[in-house]
Amino acid sequence: MQNNTKPVQEYYTEAEAAEALEISVTRLRYLLDEHVFNDGTARPEEITITYSDLLLLGFWQRSTPNPKVVRMPRRN
Repeated sequence: MQNNTKPVQEYYTEAEAAEALEISVTRLRYLLDEHVFNDGTARPEEITITYSDLLLLGFWQRSTPNPKVVRMPRRN
């Protein structure tokens, strides 16, 4: 996510969020499925994303797996 002078929106669509993160909508949906909608429930058809959500998504996008970190198993 680039640091720019655009005002922060209150809510973003998936397309706007993907553009802000400089990733594809497909990648955005993967991140959502991997980190948010991982308890067996389906991702809703329409999602509203906040600026704080963008911060987390950006962190997850940039993070790389670390062998020293034990990840919690997916919830089923």
